[in-house]
Amino acid sequence: MKLLLTGARIIDPAQKIDGISDILLEGGKITKIGADLLQPENSRDAEIIELAGMILTPGLIDMHTHLREPGQEYKETIATGTRAAVAGGFTSIACMPNTDPVNDNRSITEFIKRKAMEANLANVYPIGNISRNCAGQQLTEFWDLKEAGVVALSDDGKPVMDAALMRHALEYASSLDLPVIPHCEDIHLSAGGLMNEGYYSTILGLRGIPSIAEEAMTARDILIAEYTKSHVHIAHVSTRGSVRIIREAKKRGVKVTAETAPHYFTLTDEALQTYSTNLKVNPPLRSAADVAAIKEGLADGTLDAIVTDHAPHARTDKELEFEYAANGISGLETSLGLSLRLVDEGILSLPELIAKMSLNPARILKLPKGTLETGADADITVINPQLNWMVNVKTFCSKGKNSPFHGWKMRGKAALTIVGGEIKYDGR
Repeated sequence: MKLLLTGARIIDPAQKIDGISDILLEGGKITKIGADLLQPENSRDAEIIELAGMILTPGLIDMHTHLREPGQEYKETIATGTRAAVAGGFTSIACMPNTDPVNDNRSITEFIKRKAMEANLANVYPIGNISRNCAGQQLTEFWDLKEAGVVALSDDGKPVMDAALMRHALEYASSLDLPVIPHCEDIHLSAGGLMNEGYYSTILGLRGIPSIAEEAMTARDILIAEYTKSHVHIAHVSTRGSVRIIREAKKRGVKVTAETAPHYFTLTDEALQTYSTNLKVNPPLRSAADVAAIKEGLADGTLDAIVTDHAPHARTDKELEFEYAANGISGLETSLGLSLRLVDEGILSLPELIAKMSLNPARILKLPKGTLETGADADITVINPQLNWMVNVKTFCSKGKNSPFHGWKMRGKAALTIVGGEIKYDGR
């Protein structure tokens, strides 16, 4: 397929491009980028798509997605998850290993990759487990997992409580050039907690999760990374203390990167007064002061990436008493709209936002993505920045309808998602 996309505002942070231009895609690659490519030698046999008023960027990358397959297909499948991804503007996603069975061996990694190829929508990059059976006791075979195709290591929602095991994981992973993505939570401090510890947990009568539960483990893992001279990537940062710890570590030259998700810069624990289980996440929604710190961390570069932490659940997982409901938000289809609010608020410029949703995740995971350079894979997201729309979970491509943003008004949405030069989603 040969596509000539014309008239869009092209933003590519990798090349510091920001302006009206055209781009030619052929053979699954970017072959030309520049002004006025409508000459016969470029347009011959090409499908010409006029994109005036649109924003064209490198394909968005979500480095923290839960696809549930294998084992929990009633919540999501790789096919439905990747369909949700392209509908949300994501051309590539990295899927967490908390499946059933967990992704702690080659066979599960290869299964995920095979299913993704069959779905033929977004690129899927598996993340493997740090420990066998996600039990935090014995390391998995890192080399075998890397050879099978994993791009990082994590035990996802389960923290590695054994500091010695985390040290060995960071040292071993460093030798293989694989980032380690810990879930930073001291389970002894958070045990039995249901929401952020503070004023609202007190008045609502729900046991709290103190911010120190996250911050203590963030500090521990950064210190171990500093000692071992390894790269650690801190997942779903939610507290101002964690932002401060990461900022200070970066100033010392520690190889630490970090991410946050839209709900941590959009919602506070005050929203839980409705007792809606769609607001139950881990780490929990924090205070207004924490939200302000997350925004500051995004603005000053402390937080490198914005992820969805897409966690789809069935109604049977969420329509329960708050204590028993599962944690998580179905986030692939609302992430872009929520993140664009950061631009409207003046927290980030549009190129800075695109870097946090494309270039930076690609660099952290060492993926050959996140740029519009000539010869690069033709993975492209086209955004309609002026489109006003309302979130309706009934129209989600994901099986997971668990979103606290149902009924919210948004401005800005993916108009086209192109993967390998092929249009996988057309929302124009």
